[in-house]
Formats: sequence, C-alpha cells, structure tokens
Amino acid sequence: MRTAFEAWAQRDGHIVRRREDKPEEYLVFETQRRWVIWQAALEHGKTPGGRKTAAQKAAAAEKAAVSARSAVQRAPSINPDEATVRTQVLNEVLDAFSTIGGERGMEDILKVIQGLKQKQQQKEVAEERVAVKKHD
Repeated sequence: MRTAFEAWAQRDGHIVRRREDKPEEYLVFETQRRWVIWQAALEHGKTPGGRKTAAQKAAAAEKAAVSARSAVQRAPSINPDEATVRTQVLNEVLDAFSTIGGERGMEDILKVIQGLKQKQQQKEVAEERVAVKKHD
C-alpha cells in the first residue's frame, strides 16, 4: 500500500523522503498528511466485512515484508475498478478536509476521518433498515 501511495505522491510532485529518526513518517508534513488521508480513504472505502483486525494486519505486514525481501520491488498492479474506487474515496476525503479549513493539521484530519466513519455507519444502519423493511 505504501509503495502505491509513494508512486502516486511522486507523480503528483510530492517529496516522499522519510524521516531518519522515524522511518514510518515522511520528512515533509504535506506528504505525511496525505499518507494519513490515503490510509483513511482506503479504510473508508472498504466494506465492514473487508476490514482487518490488528492481528490480520500484522500478519499481512509480516508476509509483505518477507515477500519484499525475496522479490524485486515493483509497483503493485491495481485493477481499473479498484483504482477508480480508491481515487473516488481519496477525492472524497480531500474534499471533506478542504471544507473544514485545515489550519490545525492532524487534528482536522482526525476530525474528517471520524466524520466519514460516522457517515459510513449511518449509511450501513439505513441500508439495514431498508433490508429489514423489504424482508417484512
């Protein structure tokens, strides 16, 4: 996922160099901000059944690290439908962030993420209600 983000960020003109003291963070704040938004967008775009637990994420990360060590690094291929959904969700998150101003940095990002999660939950509840009404 990070490789896809870095490829996208470089194409968009962002500096993707990471901090030496904290390699999981980017040196440039704007790139770090977009990385957090990217992750939120991907999580927001998944169905509840598609979300992974912390243990599943750790296992997937370990598997990815092992395969990365054994294979040549290359950009992951994304099918067109998945790419369209990712772009749409990322744009939705960026639009939501831009509507609140964005002066407080990470606080605003977290506020947007929470708002999107609440919208997603409300949408799921509404869909369940419609399904129950159809069933009755």
